[in-house]
Amino acid sequence: MYKMSEDKDPLGDATSPAPAKSGIRAGAWFKHLLRGGRASNSNLLQDALEDYIEELKETDLDDVSANNQKELITNVLNTRDLKVYNVMIPRADIIAIEQGADAAALRALFKEKQFSRIPVYKDNLDHIIGTIHIKDILNCLLDGGPCNLADVAREPLIVHPGLPVMDLFLQMREDKKHMALVVDEHGGIDGLVTLNDVMEAIVGDIDDEFDHEEQSKIVEKPDGSLVADARVDIEEFEEKYGKILDAEEREDVETLGGLAFHIAGRIPKRGETLKHASGMTLDIIDADSRKVNRLRIRNLPARPASDTDQV
Repeated sequence: MYKMSEDKDPLGDATSPAPAKSGIRAGAWFKHLLRGGRASNSNLLQDALEDYIEELKETDLDDVSANNQKELITNVLNTRDLKVYNVMIPRADIIAIEQGADAAALRALFKEKQFSRIPVYKDNLDHIIGTIHIKDILNCLLDGGPCNLADVAREPLIVHPGLPVMDLFLQMREDKKHMALVVDEHGGIDGLVTLNDVMEAIVGDIDDEFDHEEQSKIVEKPDGSLVADARVDIEEFEEKYGKILDAEEREDVETLGGLAFHIAGRIPKRGETLKHASGMTLDIIDADSRKVNRLRIRNLPARPASDTDQV
């Protein structure tokens, strides 16, 4: 299933001394290190990166370039134990389209979600036939004819949830794929991961113009619960739904994700349920090894009359 590199020397000169001066850009050296290294050479790669960080520590602390390089390489080292299941989008959150969808359904979906790639399935998510790119759909719509998704769908990359993230990064580059589907031990679809998810695991969050629009989104459900982005500002949340935090918590907590971390005393895992002293419950819908991404909020305390009265 997994395509391995056929390079005779996958690590290249990864064990050679790293550039000692911060004035030398690390980009080309970094790409050279990642040219084909796989898990079998992970210790050599890790040692080389750690040596480079030590070199950077000896540079001037005011050297912004050195600090940026050190931060980037440290992030890479921190991904050595990161697996695909840590960064994937869970099955429940996958946006996909049925192969028989017509042009109107395609236009509506791409307009609403504004993704560049979407999986195509037959009958249900466990029968993915491929992925489509928005360029394929635009060509189809501009031609004015029917869109046969099965004809334009590209073969998906299939990976196991336990695959190391760095191995996935290399495999995506080799196969020229920007999206991979994650399967469980029974062959069912467990999640989805994009190249952007992998890059964010290495360099941190990468927001674009559409991410900014979604940053503070809260969805109110018919059952009274809320589904919210973990980045929602806690003060904005309390302004709308009433005071939740006590004075001590308010000094430490800035976002809903920060509140989840405060309650758990660590980064909560996906599927975990946390209970606040107010009685409010937080269900972790999406999280990785670094942060909470999305959560469901239940049992909101009743707001005092003074909070609900409108002037």
